[in-house]
Amino acid sequence: MRLTIHTQLDYWFSRPTDVLLQFEAAAIPEQAVEASHLDITPTDHFARVASQDMIGERMWVRVEGQLLVDYRATVRIERMIEDCLDLPVIPLHQLPGETVQYLMSSRYCPADQFQPFVEAEFGGIQDGAKVIAMRDWIAERFSYVPGASDSETTALESFVRRQGICRDYAHVMITFARAAGIPARIASVYAPGVEPPDFHAVAEVFLGGAWHLIDPTGMAKAGDIAKIGVGRDAADVAFLTAFGTAVMNSQSVQVETG
Repeated sequence: MRLTIHTQLDYWFSRPTDVLLQFEAAAIPEQAVEASHLDITPTDHFARVASQDMIGERMWVRVEGQLLVDYRATVRIERMIEDCLDLPVIPLHQLPGETVQYLMSSRYCPADQFQPFVEAEFGGIQDGAKVIAMRDWIAERFSYVPGASDSETTALESFVRRQGICRDYAHVMITFARAAGIPARIASVYAPGVEPPDFHAVAEVFLGGAWHLIDPTGMAKAGDIAKIGVGRDAADVAFLTAFGTAVMNSQSVQVETG
């Protein structure tokens, strides 16, 4: 699978502001960035830094006034896809150290508050089948409603409302998995067929000794996804984090196959 990506951002900063950007497809073994080109407004400072778990890169910029970004890339997906259904849950004491942080509650994923519910609803299901049951539970009961949530909405609020956007679906999936003792993290991605076209968020769960992509919205398939970055929740993978006031003039994301 080959994806062609075109992202445009247009933001305004009324005063000098430090901004952390993360929108480029990651160059990692499961996907090859065959071509990429970035045009960005000249800024007072520009530096690349490693992203979480060394998946992809972030960019520090310091900008005042208009920030224009035009990013184009061609990415070939080479991900090995496994059926999660029969993959084993790794016992906690055998988990590698880098996965441990993804067992813990985080800003948007209060997993400790969901342990009684997850045990009652999914406790009798074993291994990867438990993850699939969680995914299907969310898909069947949630409605995808743009504008139903905001940057402060947690998995608990989404669970109560039974609606949200991709990040809300991912947060609930991550929260369920962590409450069951399964490491889970968020992945920001590019994927074709996302409606409305935008940056997309999915969950990744650690089963059978490897990470596996799960999209409770059903809009993206693991073999069609280009990862941008990963983290504990949406706070770690925002495409633009402004340490000051930002005004969005416009933004667009286009992802096509072929």
